[in-house]
Amino acid sequence: MIRSIWLACLLIPTVASAVQIQVFTTVLPLKSLAEKIGGEHVNVTSMVGSGDDPHTFSPTSQQIARLAQADLYITAGIEFEKAWMERIKSTNSEMEIIGDSNGHEHEHEHEHELDPHPWTSPLLAMNMADTISDALIRIDPNNHKFYDKNRYSLQAELSLLDQEIQKQLKNLKQRKFMVFHPAWGHFAERYGLTQISIEHEGKEPGARALVELIREARKEKIRVIFVQPQLSKRAAEQIADAIGGRVVPIDPLSADYINNMRKISQQLSETLQ
Repeated sequence: MIRSIWLACLLIPTVASAVQIQVFTTVLPLKSLAEKIGGEHVNVTSMVGSGDDPHTFSPTSQQIARLAQADLYITAGIEFEKAWMERIKSTNSEMEIIGDSNGHEHEHEHEHELDPHPWTSPLLAMNMADTISDALIRIDPNNHKFYDKNRYSLQAELSLLDQEIQKQLKNLKQRKFMVFHPAWGHFAERYGLTQISIEHEGKEPGARALVELIREARKEKIRVIFVQPQLSKRAAEQIADAIGGRVVPIDPLSADYINNMRKISQQLSETLQ
């Protein structure tokens, strides 16, 4: 009997240390950042999965049920959250919610837009690393050194990534690129580029706007239209056909955040010469 109690006491710290912080994020890039900081101390789930369209996404009943057990929710303020955030909050009053739910406003060629894709700028991703790490420390102060170490390691990696992209895009003669969905405002701002968006406020262009976009693409000598894999590419293909160009996918929602940013920088470097 005494031996059994002694063994049970030995097991208690092991079981406690295995308890993970349950984290939900909006999209896969935020999941990647949270996992790099939290390591084995977190279990991270992305609401929007690979291939899902965040504009039309609705959480499943299973996801809503699991939110009741979550410790932390990292929001990006993308489309579905505007409709679902109150429901998400109501599932779990104890769950901490962090992130930039308001986006950032950018002045583009055609309009002011809120861009809820701050991770496309490695510098803003560094700020997000601070926010995530601070939240994990509030929830799990006993492991604050672990989270701080991972935070600084990630920020060093992001700083190096930023320097690589700056060097790669610094001397491009063409500084404008055309995209279907305006997800690259933070990226463009950081590296001295201008994105020209086909889509406006979630709507594809009408006939008159399409003609204007074709005229602009010809004027700017644009030959590549970048599209997001999760979204329709019909309008982009129409413009590409009219200018003798091509459509190239670049994904702001990739799970492999850092390698994906390198890939995108390389694609832009090759097409904006």
